Amino acid sequence: MKAKTFSNVWDALEHDPEMAAIMTTRSEVAIAVSKRVRGWKTTQAQAARRLGTTQPRLNDLLKGRINKFSLDTLLTLAKRAGLRVRIDICAAA
Repeated sequence: MKAKTFSNVWDALEHDPEMAAIMTTRSEVAIAVSKRVRGWKTTQAQAARRLGTTQPRLNDLLKGRINKFSLDTLLTLAKRAGLRVRIDICAAA
């Protein structure tokens, strides 16, 4: 039996290619925001206030629970974290 390969984990987990693309983008933004917040070297409560959210909500993000966040919410958090998000659009291979 030949092993199947995927370009990323979401292509393997999601049967719907559109959902795989959305989850890929959500995870990339969530990772960037999480890295930024961890770099602040502050408490979750202080970081949450800085982002305009609650500490439990920020904890969900830092624990990788991206299913609890819409792409819109993640983009808002990225902006509040001082990040600029750029989406590259190109033809599918």
